[in-house]
Amino acid sequence: MKMPAMLSVEDALERILSYTPVLEAEERPLLDCAGRVLAEDVRAEVDIPPLSDSAMDGYAVRAQDIQGASASASRTLHVTGEAPAGRVFTGDVQPGTAVRIMTGAPLPRGADTVVPFEETDEMDRRRAPGAGGDVAIRKSFSVGMNVRKAGEDVRRGTTVLTAGAVLRPAAVGVLASVGRATVKVVRRPVVAVLATGDELTEPGQPLRPGHIYNSNNYSVAASVLRYGGIPRLLGIARDNLPDLEAKIAQGLESDMLITSAGVSRGDYDIVKDVLAQKGEVAFWTVRMRPAKPLAFGALVQHLPDGRERRIPHLGFPGNPVSALVAFEVFGRAAILKMQGRTDIAKPSVEAVLEEGITNTDGRRVYARCTVVRRGGTYYARLSGPQGSNILTSMAKANGLAVCPENVAQLNAGQTARVLMLDWSEDQTQA
Repeated sequence: MKMPAMLSVEDALERILSYTPVLEAEERPLLDCAGRVLAEDVRAEVDIPPLSDSAMDGYAVRAQDIQGASASASRTLHVTGEAPAGRVFTGDVQPGTAVRIMTGAPLPRGADTVVPFEETDEMDRRRAPGAGGDVAIRKSFSVGMNVRKAGEDVRRGTTVLTAGAVLRPAAVGVLASVGRATVKVVRRPVVAVLATGDELTEPGQPLRPGHIYNSNNYSVAASVLRYGGIPRLLGIARDNLPDLEAKIAQGLESDMLITSAGVSRGDYDIVKDVLAQKGEVAFWTVRMRPAKPLAFGALVQHLPDGRERRIPHLGFPGNPVSALVAFEVFGRAAILKMQGRTDIAKPSVEAVLEEGITNTDGRRVYARCTVVRRGGTYYARLSGPQGSNILTSMAKANGLAVCPENVAQLNAGQTARVLMLDWSEDQTQA
């Protein structure tokens, strides 16, 4: 496919997302569904609460029996029984009587109000065990006080969650509250991660002269995991045709393949040739720094039944910071979309720069920075050297400050948009 010589970030992202499908649904246990996207509407088969119940530990009473009660003029009621949580009290609350009740216990027939223990002489009677079967009410309450009415939260037959909802902890609790043990959610993508290059050595192995450790696979795989994907490390593809073809063939068993290196003009043509032969892959340059070179398209897997399966492929530059920035700008969005997410924009803040950012070549600059908040205002300072090989400054950063393509210089004191990488309190407070 033919592409412009230089794409904008927005153009590149739009094309990437056009190749990225939403995956199919699967039925999963509730705790496997946290953070996932619901793939079905969920209707309640019960009222919540199923019966009107007590919101407090106290006494179930008739409100008219305790009108005018106060600390100096208490109302005495005869206690006829106790209603613990999980049991239905079988008697009625008659005029002048009360039932001792625990939080969550169904409200006895005839009662319409619950008086908390602390508004009675409960503690006094505990100190005097022989005080008898009465309780003194020391405060007046109106009808319905401290009572949770049947169906107050959810009415039977109503839709409590709709397809497309992200299942945060409270939503998982709602599913449990209506009795669901499993639910249909969009499947998590399996993302194959492959580094290329003869110069790479796996961590833990002796480092030979001229070699570097393979950091890209691990930083990219950790990013995949962070945003809900399931990383599948394919190791290192060497710069020869059989090894590269074998590794890419392994990647075709996944939902997406992410490679690093082999996409720049100076890289070996073998990488580009193999990727292009396996499907529809384009090699782009994007108007951004770092991560200017980018490959994207779809690889094709030929299935035994004659059908073809298309696997989105993202090819990142080999420099470690470039690979991570490309992931944050493009890979993150694609993986979220595959999971059915629609809220894929990166969270951002407006921050006052404490150091300037220079744009030398008309590309959008993503500067690694540390953001803090002081007095209600965000401030951003560069987290270290900005070379695309300086991974430690990416590790120290909690944001990417953006200098637009058409701005040659952002000076200290000016405001910039910062894409937030991390919202941890110890980094954003000062």
